[in-house]
Amino acid sequence: MTIDAQTIKERVVKVQSQREYLLTLLEQPNLGTLRVDVNQALEEMDDLIDEFRRTFPETQL
Repeated sequence: MTIDAQTIKERVVKVQSQREYLLTLLEQPNLGTLRVDVNQALEEMDDLIDEFRRTFPETQL
């Protein structure tokens, strides 16, 4: 199965939009130990977005 660049871009854009939700979660004072998981998810999303930009430098998100 192959995925074209446009499909990958659409999926990365979706992930990027969900990143904003995670940022709002970090603002919650009662997050407790879930804060570690949210931070980890944000780091992984950032890595994914950076890798996408390195792989497809001509593509804007």
